[in-house]
Amino acid sequence: MESKYAYIEKQYIGRDYVRIFIRLIMAAFCFGAYVYERDRDNTQDLFLVVGFGIIGVSMLLLFLIQYKIVVDNGSVILDGLWTTKRVKIDLKSIVDVRKATYSRYFFNNPVYNLHTKGTIRFYSSGKDAVVLTDRDGLEYFIGTQRPNELFLVIKEEMRNLK
Repeated sequence: MESKYAYIEKQYIGRDYVRIFIRLIMAAFCFGAYVYERDRDNTQDLFLVVGFGIIGVSMLLLFLIQYKIVVDNGSVILDGLWTTKRVKIDLKSIVDVRKATYSRYFFNNPVYNLHTKGTIRFYSSGKDAVVLTDRDGLEYFIGTQRPNELFLVIKEEMRNLK
């Protein structure tokens, strides 16, 4: 069975391990406060509801796609959530492709089409990225879970364009 695209990857908002850990710590705090609440009035019930709410939202975020990376027909297409614009990067205008670390920081916020300091960033989770540099010197940082595969597919697509 042959794939429709050369490469496809979906990035999910809720699958960043650091964010999952933070949400679980908050839920554990709520459950602990529920158990050790001394007043035994309606506030203890609020802790229980908030704890289960955090767990429920965390479970929903595991299935919420932040953006999708598609490499097809000499272009990289990044398609985000409902109201985001589709970004199409033509590989004919790309002069350099390299693998890099997305950021040196431990905590990184998920971003889609963030323009800053001559770069455009796409990131959901992980620490790796593929960096595309166009003729104007603009760099596209694309965060990915499979940097080696994306890098090789983009190189192959660029080679096929020549």
